[in-house]
Amino acid sequence: MTIQSSHHTSPQALVSWSGGKDSCLALWRARQSGMAIRRLITAMDESGGSSRSHGVPPALISAQAAALGAEMRFYDTSWKTYEEKFIAILRAARDDGITHAIFGDIDLMPHREWEEKVCGEAGITPCLPLWDEPRRKLVDEFLSLGFKAIVVCVNGTYLGEEFCGREFDEQFLADLPPNVDACGENGEFHTFVYDGPAFAQPVAFRRSEKQRYEAPAKFGGATYWFQRLVTT
Repeated sequence: MTIQSSHHTSPQALVSWSGGKDSCLALWRARQSGMAIRRLITAMDESGGSSRSHGVPPALISAQAAALGAEMRFYDTSWKTYEEKFIAILRAARDDGITHAIFGDIDLMPHREWEEKVCGEAGITPCLPLWDEPRRKLVDEFLSLGFKAIVVCVNGTYLGEEFCGREFDEQFLADLPPNVDACGENGEFHTFVYDGPAFAQPVAFRRSEKQRYEAPAKFGGATYWFQRLVTT
């Protein structure tokens, strides 16, 4: 890639943003490598009321984007329309001069293959800054950098309700059962990052109620616990 001597000297990038630790560390590393993070994109449920998988309200994700110095774009989608909506938002970014898409995936090849496919269709270059590194090493890096996160969702197949709503810290990791990955890469838990070196200011929130959700059989039929967060 030829770097032009103008104010656009850095590759212009977006982040596929869940609000959690992996996408945050990927953003941090991409910035450290010289990329300009212009935009975050986040999938919401059909109602637009909370983010897919993590269950975080849009106001708090917007507050993350503001603290990170990036513009925010949401798209409401069902799982059925997810891919076409994702490609459309990538194409819109490409039209705005964004050339790279940052993803926080670590080692799940089906995820990487899907990301390469949708980016190819949109004419954007995928970038996976965490790819193929030891999961525990990435978690330790995230914490040692000073990022702070809260566990907002747990899969009851792996973890009890008491893990939901806890700080994501060394004690949380020490308390995990042996079969649970420190990154939650198998879907055991999800996080919401609220402070750290990439943030201009912490995201203010408070814990609301916990909610139980029974997934339909076609999605595995597991019980999930969500720690609802609200702005303060």
